[in-house]
Amino acid sequence: MTEAKPSAPPHADSADIAVASAEAGHVILDGPPGLAATLSPEAAVRLGESLIAAAAEAKRQAIAD
Repeated sequence: MTEAKPSAPPHADSADIAVASAEAGHVILDGPPGLAATLSPEAAVRLGESLIAAAAEAKRQAIAD
């Protein structure tokens, strides 16, 4: 099993962070409580790209406020 450990900003609560791992050719997304998903590698890549784009937009919005 291979885990990707996200680096959290200092103010982030570790209970709010999801962790992805690879198992048997699938990507497992686990946490925070209430979130769990099993994705194909292709779906995980698309989700990752979407999350990065959404995070960038959220940062731009926060700066504009």
